Amino acid sequence: MSDLRRHRLRLEISREASRLFWEQGVAATTGDQIARAVGLSTRTLWRHFRNKESCAEPVLLRGVEWETSMLRDWPRHVSLEDHFTSHVRHYTLTATRTDQLDDLLAVQMSVLARTEPAIRAAWLMACDQTQRELAEIIAARVDLPADGLLVRMHAAAASAVIRAHSEYIGAALLTGADPLQFADAPRRIARAVHAATGGAVGGVPAA
Repeated sequence: MSDLRRHRLRLEISREASRLFWEQGVAATTGDQIARAVGLSTRTLWRHFRNKESCAEPVLLRGVEWETSMLRDWPRHVSLEDHFTSHVRHYTLTATRTDQLDDLLAVQMSVLARTEPAIRAAWLMACDQTQRELAEIIAARVDLPADGLLVRMHAAAASAVIRAHSEYIGAALLTGADPLQFADAPRRIARAVHAATGGAVGGVPAA
């Protein structure tokens, strides 16, 4: 099986597992149920995932991939606030139905992580990947080593801001909050990242 095909299969399994976890709870969901939902044997399922809870990982990773992709494309002459706002606006206009459904599943899993320790572990793994990628991005912007303490602290602070906002907004939307209430979320997140890093990340570098 090619890497691309394996990735697609893992994501499809993750979608069905996440749907079942949300609808009936993690404890009530079995590996057999997940496998049947995808049309696989349970034996094949365990070739791709170490346990049922780890099936949530690809959906959660997909949920943070957009953020890291957006940050990797962040021009040096543009503030994070402007860049983030522009990207969110573009994504809102171009997101496919599949993108929207994956976003919903990722939000549901991040909310479920608050009460399900095993899902929390998967969510924190996704956040940790974001933090590591943020360190590389920040290092390039401030011209410091990615493994240096200062860059690592900036990455940890920025990652914590993004995670806190994601969890809060996701939980609010799932309980019926008006999406318009969070229309300025990109600006608020960018400003919070700027503040959390002592102004080192988020602004436009001096010429």
